[in-house]
Amino acid sequence: MVVALIAALLIQSVDSARANRDRPGQPRTIAIDERLATDASLAVGDRVRLTVQPFGRGDTAIVAAIFRRSADPAEVARGVYRVRLHLDHVQRLAEYGDRVDRFAVASRGSTAADSALARINRAAFGFQAHRSRDIAVQTSQTFLVVSRFHRAIGVITIVASAIFLLCIMLLKVDERRRDVAALRLMGISAGTIVRSVMIEAAMVATLGSAIGVGIGWIATIVINWYYRGVYRTPLTFALATPGIIGLSVVLSLALGLVAGFVAAQRLVRMPALVLLTGRRT
Repeated sequence: MVVALIAALLIQSVDSARANRDRPGQPRTIAIDERLATDASLAVGDRVRLTVQPFGRGDTAIVAAIFRRSADPAEVARGVYRVRLHLDHVQRLAEYGDRVDRFAVASRGSTAADSALARINRAAFGFQAHRSRDIAVQTSQTFLVVSRFHRAIGVITIVASAIFLLCIMLLKVDERRRDVAALRLMGISAGTIVRSVMIEAAMVATLGSAIGVGIGWIATIVINWYYRGVYRTPLTFALATPGIIGLSVVLSLALGLVAGFVAAQRLVRMPALVLLTGRRT
């Protein structure tokens, strides 16, 4: 079925299909999106009147299908409704004749796309062809800015968490300076103490990563549930991919090991008697 989108839709009357059976002529069929069906309380089989101008003559049509909107980020905040009509129907309704404002051409391979692009642009003055990916890039500039903003927030959060983790490890190790001094006096090497502290730091980082992944997963569910209901779209607003989870775990372990190593080195470099008495001779 060849379909077209009509930009202006005014519903002037909605009646049951059974109440209009005795009218002469067979109305055309249309498909509407589920947002319009919900807001206008429409169902399959209902009759609607479509007009280009308010209080215009228009045409009667029967709702034959209700389709779900695609997950298009460019249309999330737009409150427009979508209606699909047969091409000849929308031409007659809009009185636009055999003219179009824009159309899409499918091609096979980059060579065919380049050839079609050049031929269309040379066809006549005023024609301008663009690749679909170029249009997608231009319409997605806002989302690129948001993505960079989120990346900057992530970097700041990682740096802040690394400093916080280092402070915790310094405090924890400093509280155990007497234990470390006793181990040193017993003949335990500094390398063994450093490794034990780093293992403890890695365990803390692993536990923190597990808790963080769980909180993030729950947060994505809540965010998607809320904003899908607000904008009535199947678009995914928050996503926790295996790559993101793996990166967070690796960063957490690396930062935990670094924090444990720095905290342990601070203690093992001090003489055992200084750690035990807390006084420098």
